[in-house]
Amino acid sequence: MIATENLENLLLEISIRYGYDFTQYSRASLQRRVASFVAKERIHNFAELRHRIMNDGHYFTLFVEEVTVNVTEMFRDANFYKALRSTVLPVLATYPFIRIWHAGCSTGEEVYSMAILLKEAGLLQKSLLYATDINQTVVEKARSGLFSMQTMQQNSENYIKAGGQGEFSAYYSANYNLARFDESLSSRMVFSTHNLVSDASFNEFQLILCRNVLIYFDKDLQNKVLETMDKSLDSLGFLALGSKESIRFSPIDKQYIQIDNKEKIWRKTI
Repeated sequence: MIATENLENLLLEISIRYGYDFTQYSRASLQRRVASFVAKERIHNFAELRHRIMNDGHYFTLFVEEVTVNVTEMFRDANFYKALRSTVLPVLATYPFIRIWHAGCSTGEEVYSMAILLKEAGLLQKSLLYATDINQTVVEKARSGLFSMQTMQQNSENYIKAGGQGEFSAYYSANYNLARFDESLSSRMVFSTHNLVSDASFNEFQLILCRNVLIYFDKDLQNKVLETMDKSLDSLGFLALGSKESIRFSPIDKQYIQIDNKEKIWRKTI
């Protein structure tokens, strides 16, 4: 385990050297992930860790991949997608053009899930999905539209539970051990790196999804990110968070109403 003082100094140096600010990440989660990285890379001491991170850009990329969390699947939390389908999409259908931001998109499973929802609602062709993540590697994977065939059975089961209206297999073609999703989905997507900690808002969206990202930040950083998303959200737009996340007691709390008693979906009131 890296000593707390050493970790704090390393995070500060990383922020100065690379512009990645992890200083307000939850310490418990960060300590676990750094410890995992040290064990995986067989690093003997803190001095070796610091030297390799600060002097090798490729090695730093490996560090970022370990520290940032990229566990996801398609139509994860089926009831959440049912709520989107029944409550949010009918409202979005009234807009002439729909802009959606997946903040912290990871490897893209949620983005493709949303595209399928939009297609089945007849809304995909007037929608644009912006998918961003701090991790360049996972952004490139998401952009490829390629996913392991081993995950397709679980994804298909999730799709059915989420109220899917067709055959899930119709949305992709099998290529050996990979599934390639249809270009009609990816043609409506824009992928980019974006740092929620330091980068500003960049558009006005009708729906922002940032699920299971805030739980890794401390309270001050959560509030900062929520304010960034609030600035990016159109009047009367929707904000969706993960099941263990909330805007309660945040600076933006009073400007939103929760539209579903069970799912973490809010609508902006101004």
